[in-house]
Order: sequence, then structure tokens, then C-alpha cells
Amino acid sequence: MPLTVILAECGLELIPEDIKNNPAIQKNIKSQSYPSKLLDNALHHTAMGKLKDVAKRGRPDITHVCLLNALGSPLSKSGNLKLYIHTLNNKIFEINPEIKIARNYNRFKGLMAKLIIEDEIRTEDLLLISRIKKNLSEIVNSFSNEEIILFSSKGELVKNHLELFYKNLNKNYVVIIGCFQKGFFSDEVLSLSNRIVSISHYHLDAWVALSKVIGYYEISNDIL
Repeated sequence: MPLTVILAECGLELIPEDIKNNPAIQKNIKSQSYPSKLLDNALHHTAMGKLKDVAKRGRPDITHVCLLNALGSPLSKSGNLKLYIHTLNNKIFEINPEIKIARNYNRFKGLMAKLIIEDEIRTEDLLLISRIKKNLSEIVNSFSNEEIILFSSKGELVKNHLELFYKNLNKNYVVIIGCFQKGFFSDEVLSLSNRIVSISHYHLDAWVALSKVIGYYEISNDIL
């Protein structure tokens, strides 16, 4: 079975209506520009101060780097990665591994804004990203023989790949990595599993943790 990766609580959202009139927003927003519609802390931080969960919001760059790492891995190229992004607003999207995510950050922001507005990204022949009309619990429980692992610096430290993954492509491993700058998983995410794992003595950026987890799975299953 492919390794299922859920990038949880991604800071991907359109600019909220209640801050649209802020000068920091108006300075950058353009009606015909998809990238300018996406909340981005680098541009909008002075307008975001009163937003709820502000430390987790406006960080599309984290999702961007995570997707580039995941989709460029041998695991993905070998057809052994199933990838979802879950936003703070509880929208869930499935990523087709055939997609080529834009390297350019501004183009990526435009793609994500278009996705949030239209619920999908497609070419004439291929659905590249699609919204899943389920919640996280329904998705993880749809797998049989699954093991669900949350990754956090607060979890129990594991020191090698054999403590995480057996050499068994028939087992459904579902790994959940927080795709936000600061904070901890919401209660909804924490309710999905009682196994919380750390893979370093240090606090790791999401894309570093993701790369290590994917690397561990590749090593466990001889995927080169």
C-alpha cells in the first residue's frame, strides 16, 4: 500500500472578508490576480493581528515546500505515495502525484487560490487536485489495517526507521504532519490517533520532518 501523508492544518485560505479593507491588504490585492487573493503573512501580517489562530495562518510557503519535497521523492515517483492537504478551514484536497507543482512561489499561490475558489485543479484530460467532501476522521477510517501516526516534537522519540515502519507494503500507514509555523495540533487532529512520534531532539520545520519520514519509509521498503 502507498504511504498516506496528510499535511494537516495548512495555512491556506483566501483573505478573510473582515480584514479586506485593511491598508496592508488593499496595497497588494488585485481583482484579476489569483495570487493576491491568498492570505500571506509576509504581505499581510499587519492586518492579521486580531485573527483567531493567527500563528497558523497565512503560510502558504510551508505547504509549497512540503509539496515540492513530497512529490519529488522516490516514494512518489515509484507510485507509493498518497498525499492530502488539509486546511485550517477543514477543507481537504487529494493531490494527484502526476501534478507538477510550480517552483515559482507566486504561481503556486495563484494555483492554491484558484483551488480554494473552484475546489479542483484540472487539465483537459487529468484531474490534478480535487476536494474530498469528507472530514479527517472519515478519510483515515476509510483505510483497512491502518496505523495512524502523528508527528510532533512533543511525541515519543524514535531513533531509526524500524521503530516506525515495517517492511510491509501491504500495511496502510497514515502519517499526519502539521503544516503550520507555530502551535500544536487541534483536538480534532489529536483525536485521530494516540500515537504521537518525534523523529529528532530538535524542533523541525514541517518540510524537514516530512522528508525524514518519507526517507524512513523508502529505506524500510527498499525504494530507491
